[in-house]
Amino acid sequence: MSGDQRGVARVIDGKAVGQKVRDEVKTRVAELKARGIEPGLATVLVGDDPASAIYVRMKHKACLEAGMKSFGIELPASTTEAQVLEVVDGLNARSDVHGILVQLPVPQHIEAEHVIDRISPAKDVDGLHAKSRGLLVAGVPGLRPATPLGCIRLLDEIGCDPKGKNAVVIGRSLLVGKPVALLLLERHATVTICHSRTKDLGAEIARADIVVAAIGKAGAIKGEWIKPGAVVIDVGTNRTEQGLVGDVEYAEAAKRASAITPVPGGVGPMTIAMLLSNTAQAAATAAGL
Repeated sequence: MSGDQRGVARVIDGKAVGQKVRDEVKTRVAELKARGIEPGLATVLVGDDPASAIYVRMKHKACLEAGMKSFGIELPASTTEAQVLEVVDGLNARSDVHGILVQLPVPQHIEAEHVIDRISPAKDVDGLHAKSRGLLVAGVPGLRPATPLGCIRLLDEIGCDPKGKNAVVIGRSLLVGKPVALLLLERHATVTICHSRTKDLGAEIARADIVVAAIGKAGAIKGEWIKPGAVVIDVGTNRTEQGLVGDVEYAEAAKRASAITPVPGGVGPMTIAMLLSNTAQAAATAAGL
């Protein structure tokens, strides 16, 4: 995409792209099954958080649609950290489980990092294990976090090559901000990471060809800051009285950007799609393919 396009932005349809990825995964799973390999994803849900339960159900439904196995383990909120680690050890040892996902957040008495780092890196389809993060920093192939992967796939789908472009990532979380910055760096973008301490955030964003907003604050990125022709990927999902909104002032940003993701329907649908892709990749790698 050129950097001088003006007018009304192209809306990047995450639902359509997510479905395309799911269809690709379904084909890949069928190919693996023909070789006697049936990819399997195991989820571990600790406690009774309603939102987490919904996310887990969605993941199992998506597995079924892709033709892969899913295994759901539900543990009461009173489960000790040692007991959760024991469950993870059991899943690590199972040859029919290729991906393990511990649904976050876990109850406060459990240290999430301890649980995630107990998952075998080869089965870490969330890309959150310390080794997975290290491979990403080193630029070595491995399993990458699903949401950042989804952001990159959306750029690819609209023909936006990050190479040589100025990319500004707002947010430095381990879940999205840092990994998406590293993925953009891998693709030869010049990357700036901004955060709550950044001086003159508007000036940083105003020179960005690609903006990735991931701070979790409704409307924090002003539409007037967007460089004309920029591509805007809004990872934010904020519940307000007006409904779900992103981190970017959508209406104003859409007048200046060449392409922009809506909220909802942009980055959101990509997360499960890329998770399925990671699981199929883990199964293929485990089989030496």
